[in-house]
Amino acid sequence: MSTVQISAADVNKLRQQTGSGMMDCKKALIETNGDFEAAVDYLRKKGAKVAASRQDRDSNEGVVIAKATADGKRGVVVELNCETDFVAKNADFVALANKFTDLAIDKNPASLEELLSLEIDGQKVSDIIIENTGKIGEKIGISKFETVSGEKVVPYIHGNYRLGVLVALNQDVAGVDEAGKDVAMQIAAMNPVALDKADVDSTTIERETEIAKEQIRAEGKPEEMVEKIAAGKLNKFYKDSTLLNQEFVKDSSKDVRKFLNDTANGLTVTAFKRVQLGA
Repeated sequence: MSTVQISAADVNKLRQQTGSGMMDCKKALIETNGDFEAAVDYLRKKGAKVAASRQDRDSNEGVVIAKATADGKRGVVVELNCETDFVAKNADFVALANKFTDLAIDKNPASLEELLSLEIDGQKVSDIIIENTGKIGEKIGISKFETVSGEKVVPYIHGNYRLGVLVALNQDVAGVDEAGKDVAMQIAAMNPVALDKADVDSTTIERETEIAKEQIRAEGKPEEMVEKIAAGKLNKFYKDSTLLNQEFVKDSSKDVRKFLNDTANGLTVTAFKRVQLGA
């Protein structure tokens, strides 16, 4: 048993340093004879054990953060998950998600795995996640990391951090920020499957075509008309489900392609990412 006297001030200092509970901090200092560095390690080890014991828990709550670099040439989206809405709304949890996103903006990792291996103040992101699992008492983790680049990247966060969008445009011109936000809001609301017709994968095309054909046959249409009607339905799918061909939500008289071209001649979207919490 330790004979070192642990003061309330010592406990509070460790609590401020680590964010752990008062009793956990007191126990850590007792177990380590008042050695602050060892006490921090003790708490981290405790956190690791808590994290390991919670791996079977669902973590479908959390926040989605979207940001762009200062020059607007690159953007990232990070989804940090937890188990409960209560934790997701906590300012410290949101700050942690922002910290990870800022790191991704600064270091430009190529993948989620690379992001997890980056360090903040000498500590890997993966270890920070384990440590915070111990502090919070819930399973947390980064489930999604996306990035886009372009002449102008506009980020957008929708619904109290529940959905993040990045829009990359081919020009950095007057009005592009507002136009980019309008398009990002369109993406958030309409959830397009691809940028344009040519970007829809063949599996999706085949599935939509087969569904259309079955619907047409169920309606009793002659077989010789099936292919033609199915082609029309596929064009309707492109109009509804590909971004540039969608009806612009703020002005139904034009599609997104025309809206952008009206903003600046030749302006268009080159890429986008949409990350929805838990999806």
